[in-house]
Formats: sequence, structure tokens, C-alpha cells
Amino acid sequence: MSQREDLLAGARRCLVEKGYAKTTARDIAAASGAHLASIGYHFGSKDALMNAAVLEASGEWGDAFTRAVRASRAEAPEDRMRVLLTSLLETLPEQRDLLVSSVQAFSQAQFDESMRAALAAGIDEGRRELAALVLDLPADAIDPAVAAGVGSVLYNLVAGYVLQYLMDPGSLPTAEQALAGLRALTASS
Repeated sequence: MSQREDLLAGARRCLVEKGYAKTTARDIAAASGAHLASIGYHFGSKDALMNAAVLEASGEWGDAFTRAVRASRAEAPEDRMRVLLTSLLETLPEQRDLLVSSVQAFSQAQFDESMRAALAAGIDEGRRELAALVLDLPADAIDPAVAAGVGSVLYNLVAGYVLQYLMDPGSLPTAEQALAGLRALTASS
């Protein structure tokens, strides 16, 4: 691995072991085996490295949803949604440390413009990718209106279930209960 990759791997280990807010640059250097100064050289700052680590880990988690939905070969959007929700709900326990770190990163973003911009770009991409996944379209075929509509609803479901899980893991619905709730909401409109 390159020193840059070592730093990312070290930052990810620190996210799991210490969380976003309590990780220091020295912690990352020790976890990665890299020199402290290499953080600045490769990433500009500890916060930029931590942001990159959170975004990378979140992207890998999102890739797991994509693989699950594509492997299911579900054709109808509701069936694809069912697979997405099932995958989400099943992976929450194994992703808990990442999820806590992500929530910490979002709270810190209000005080760091570069972090806010990176997370906002990640949300925008996530909305487009989720819409493409459920609608079975290429991501570049998702126009801004569909991303703002379908993508936002899907992104908010994921984010909302993440927060619910972190506060009370036993409170989550099954995928079928979530789909029934969505059907009930849309049937009345």
C-alpha cells in the first residue's frame, strides 16, 4: 500500500476505535505507521483525512446495497426497494462504528466549510445513486428533478433508519413494515 492508502486505513481504524471527534493526528499516524507530517502532505489536514475516510467507508457500505439489489434481479421498483431496505436493516449492526463516526462528521461539518462541501457532494451523489438503483437506471440518466424527488426520499429513509438504529436498535421496522408504511402514505395522495 502507498503511504496515502496507509493513512486512510489508519484513519478508518481510528474511526472505529475512537470515533471521529476523539481521533488525533498522532492516533492516525500511529495506526497507519506513517509520519505525522505525511497527513498534511497527502491530505492537507487531519480533518480532511478523516472526511476522506468517512466518505470512503460510507461509499463501500453503499456499494453493498448496490450489489444486493443487483444480485436480486428484482425488476419492479417496489421489489428493488424491498431488497434495498432489507440490506440496509441487516447491515446496520455490522456498520455501527462507521455510522457513529458519520453522524459525528455531520455535526462537525457545520464548523468546517470543506467538510460541509464534501459531505454535501456525497449526499448529492447518494441521492442520484439510490434513485438509479431503485429505478434500475444508470446514475447519469437520473436528472436533478428525479434526484431531488425519488433520491431524496430514499436518502432520507436511509439516514432516518441509521439515526433510529443508533438511538434504539430494537425500534426499527422490518422491510415489509417500512414498505407498508410507504404504500399507506402514497395511497392517500
